[in-house]
Parts: sequence; structure tokens; C-alpha cells
Amino acid sequence: MNEYFVRFSLKQRIEHIVTMLTFVGLCATGLPQKFYASGWAQGMVGAFGGIDATRWIHRFFGVTLAISVVVHMAFALGAVASRKVRFSIAITQQDFRDAITQLRYYLGLTEEHPHYDRYDYKQKWEYWSLMVGNVIMILSGFILFYPTTAARLMPGQFIPAAKVAHSNEGLLAFLVITVWHIFNAHLHPDVFPFDTSMFTGKISRERMEHEHPLELARLEGEGAGHGGAPGAHASRHMG
Repeated sequence: MNEYFVRFSLKQRIEHIVTMLTFVGLCATGLPQKFYASGWAQGMVGAFGGIDATRWIHRFFGVTLAISVVVHMAFALGAVASRKVRFSIAITQQDFRDAITQLRYYLGLTEEHPHYDRYDYKQKWEYWSLMVGNVIMILSGFILFYPTTAARLMPGQFIPAAKVAHSNEGLLAFLVITVWHIFNAHLHPDVFPFDTSMFTGKISRERMEHEHPLELARLEGEGAGHGGAPGAHASRHMG
């Protein structure tokens, strides 16, 4: 019988679902506005009830994204400040060393494979690029939502700049998620055809040994020290 560890809490899974649905909604209503001259874009705008309806739906998902990011950061900062969790998503020098070791491994220059903790360098890069991208999208989105107010508070050049930033960052986010994230989360040979951990919250011991050996060693050490089950402390770490 396989042993499973609790990797993601219910709160983290709900956050992921909200982010996933919000992302789909923003792409479905935002990309047709960027490529408005294309036939497929006009068809999607028509399906949403016209350009005005498409814009309001886009704004709804944009506000939802802003709220979810603020809530996420508030909980994360509060948890770290209270020292209830480890700031394991922080980028360290070890991540750069791991990236080099991983590249050497893929090129056949070494038989050594990096040993990862709770998150590897790819997951950290994806998380922080998402957070930075969200900040850019939210700030530029509100400038475009309230251009008159924005023009009173900042130089007028910020409005066309916000339009360019919002449009290009949206396309970049779409490409990163559909190519990078989908591959690593579902098409990667280690998890193909589907990684269920973000939906069930659990990960098998076999995957922990292969993907997160340092975290596994620490969790088992904590479990032994506290007289508890090995996986009982997995959800105490920040995600």
C-alpha cells in the first residue's frame, strides 16, 4: 500500500482552482481584444455578447484576480511573520547551482541529479514570475479601467504604456502557462498523463523520494521528533 504525504492544504487547492478559472476567463476575454482583427477573435467576442459585454466580463475576472492576489499575499506574509511556516518558495543560491547541475545532467556531463527540497528551481521561477506578472497585470489593468483618474495622478504617457504592458504581459502569461506549466505539471514523463497532487492535496512517497528527497528527510525527522506520522507536518510549509 502506497504511503501519501499531504503536500497542499485545502486553502492552497482552492487558491489554485480560483487562479485557474480566473486565468481561463481572462485569456478567453482578453486575447480576442488583442487580436480583434482575426476571425476567431470576432467569433469569441460575439459569443460573449459583443465587445462591451466581453470587456465587463474581463474586468470581473481582473478584479477577482486582484482580490485573490491580495488575499494570498496577506496570508503568506502573516504565516511567515508568525514563523508558522518556512519561506521555502524563496530563491536561493542553491537554486542556481541546482539549475547548472540539472543542465549538466541533461547533457550527460554528470550522473549527479539535483536533490530538491519542497520546491525546485523551476517551480520557484514559475511562482515568482506569476506573482510579478500578476502585479503588472493588476496595476496596468486598473489604469486602463480608470484612465481619467489615472491621468490625474500620473503623467499621461503611463496610459498607453499600461496598454502595451497589459497586452504583452497577458500574451506572455498565456504562453508560459500553456507551454511551461502544462508540460511540467502534466506532460512531464515523471507525472504523465496528469499530476493530481494540486487537486487531491496528496503526493506519494515514491514521488517524494524522487522529486523532493530533502523535504522527505526533514518531514520524517520532524515526525520522529514529535512522535507523529511522517506526513503530518507536510502542510505546515508555505506554498
